[in-house]
Amino acid sequence: MTTPSSLTRPAGVPFGRRVAARLAVAVAIPLAKLTPRRLRQVLGVLRRGARPAGYESAKAARDAVLAVSLRCLGPQGCLPRSVAVVVLSRMSGTWPTWCAGVRVMPPFGAHAWVEADGVPVDENVPAQYFRPLMTV
Repeated sequence: MTTPSSLTRPAGVPFGRRVAARLAVAVAIPLAKLTPRRLRQVLGVLRRGARPAGYESAKAARDAVLAVSLRCLGPQGCLPRSVAVVVLSRMSGTWPTWCAGVRVMPPFGAHAWVEADGVPVDENVPAQYFRPLMTV
């Protein structure tokens, strides 16, 4: 079995959304370098006052992030990608659930993702494929 080495870049993201996504990625990259405890604290503060994001709005944020950032698009980009998605969503007043955890199926691996409406956003895996260890 092979795993894809990269994701495909979405097309058709409006210019204004691309600018906001670039700003979210610029904020997310240094945040992704924080310790897990500090990252959870920072995201907890950012989340305050936001309403829950729906699946479609979280997917639109994820698509915008993938359209502007090769770092987030790559195979090791799950942490900055997921942080950028929640930051971009927060810019519009919503918050999807940010998760960090592990794959349940072999091979073992850590992963970070966002969930909306109780399912991983555009991860193309079954809902129970990942086990969250930390959520915000």
